[in-house]
Amino acid sequence: MKRSKLLALRALIEKAAASLPDEDALDGVELFPAWEIERLCKVDERLRYGGKLYRCVQAHTSQEGWEPGKTPALWTEVAKPGEIPVWRQPTGAQDAYNKGDKVHYPDADGPVYVSIVDANTWAPDVYGWELA
Repeated sequence: MKRSKLLALRALIEKAAASLPDEDALDGVELFPAWEIERLCKVDERLRYGGKLYRCVQAHTSQEGWEPGKTPALWTEVAKPGEIPVWRQPTGAQDAYNKGDKVHYPDADGPVYVSIVDANTWAPDVYGWELA
């Protein structure tokens, strides 16, 4: 098969993968485009990086040092539905916790807390959370 045909098929696969729900997308992370420098990243676009799938939360052009996993203001890791993440300090409205969101705190072995307010940027031991 010619390289041009393979590239066209890859583009088609990536287009189809974009419509997958998160749970299915996590089973096929390799179907998504890889994060790269100088890429225009759109809000809600999912890219793979370091074997994980990330969702863009703020439109930007990627650059060195803004890799997913290092910049929570730009990226959130896609998690399986029902999976409870470890609490991370939100950087703004784009990644603040909403009422009903659950987190482990202070680490993965810590208890589960539930946010009791929307736009919650406080740590569970400060304000806006209750033990699950």
